[in-house]
Amino acid sequence: MSIGGHHNPKSQTNSWFTPPFVIEALGGADSFDLDPACQGDAPFRTALRRFGPDVDGLLQPWWGRIWLNPPYSNPEVGQFMRRMADHDHGMALIFARTETQMFFETVWRRASGLLFLEGRLNFHHLDGTRAAKNSGAPSVICAYGADDRDILAACQLDGQFVPLRLPRSLVVAALEPSWREEIGGWLREQRGPVKLDDLYRQFAHRASGRPNWRAKVRQIVQQVGQRVGPGEWAPA
Repeated sequence: MSIGGHHNPKSQTNSWFTPPFVIEALGGADSFDLDPACQGDAPFRTALRRFGPDVDGLLQPWWGRIWLNPPYSNPEVGQFMRRMADHDHGMALIFARTETQMFFETVWRRASGLLFLEGRLNFHHLDGTRAAKNSGAPSVICAYGADDRDILAACQLDGQFVPLRLPRSLVVAALEPSWREEIGGWLREQRGPVKLDDLYRQFAHRASGRPNWRAKVRQIVQQVGQRVGPGEWAPA
């Protein structure tokens, strides 16, 4: 279940509870170690430990996986989000004001993934009842750290997931051309037939961590080229 401080533009209060289904979809209250911005005696649990309004969560130590639903008023939202970005482990729910300096500083440049929720959330009053009107603005869940990025990507909440900080190996794999594209392109650039040994030398850079890379080269050249002599290949 979940709880948090919100600024609803349709209301005069800065204290709102997040709909319980949000936390449940992200692993449940017991999966979060700390909620540093809990607004009052919550009827819903958000984490194993919570700092209420009588404790300044910004002055306390943070540990483990964080659930952060910060007060949405300035400058508090920025202060909490900077602390969250530095902690880099957990999730935060804020309005999707993607163009603001705070969003660029603490989300675009620091988060590992985002889930832009479909529609607008109806937060809960301090007594736990669901507000009749929605929040008046779209919301986004920001994941910090690789584990929370993966949890957010796999959750069942309706919305659009956007990965931000991917492992370098995945980025490189996505950017570099495939074996087929690279070998086929190189063959087409040659003025005449090439020997298989020349192919091996040309694509030896692909060998890292691949003990059977020569077999891979032979397999690909059979697909993109034609044999024109003993050990010699030309584009198909």
